[in-house]
Amino acid sequence: MIYVKLASQSGAWTNTVRRGALQLLTGIAVLAASTSASTAASTAASAQAAAQQPQRLQAITLGAGMHNIHAELALTPDQRQMGLMYRRDLASHEGMLFVFETAQPQCFWMRNTPTPLTIAFVADDGAIVNLADMKPFDESSHCSTQPVRYVLEMNQGWFAKRGIKAGFKLTGAPFKP
Repeated sequence: MIYVKLASQSGAWTNTVRRGALQLLTGIAVLAASTSASTAASTAASAQAAAQQPQRLQAITLGAGMHNIHAELALTPDQRQMGLMYRRDLASHEGMLFVFETAQPQCFWMRNTPTPLTIAFVADDGAIVNLADMKPFDESSHCSTQPVRYVLEMNQGWFAKRGIKAGFKLTGAPFKP
């Protein structure tokens, strides 16, 4: 805060100084506010950019007959919610295995997901219950036809190209008795 005390000056000169000081203070306040708004906008933009980064998770190897799948594990609610959002570089043998605590009907969508995917809903023994193709950025729900604990997302067409259909059993650590 700036305080100006003028003693023994003429009234006109004092008013001029006061107006000048007021203009200076207003300018400083506007500058501070715009700097603060700019900083807040920059911080918000940085947070949004960070939120739009795809997650990279610990992975395991699953088997689909003679094919190996490098599956990242989405184990926590936050990891499952993020899934493959913003992922543009999913290699042909890579996917994401969503692991839930209990078997229940599972539904997925493609919010913020630019890569077309095929989703496999998988029973505890590794048997594929059902498959669904999902379009990029589509928020339509794709659901399991029965309760499952595992859901595997791969590039769209990966299962079809290998002749893998409902009933096929995947192998790997999660599916062992």
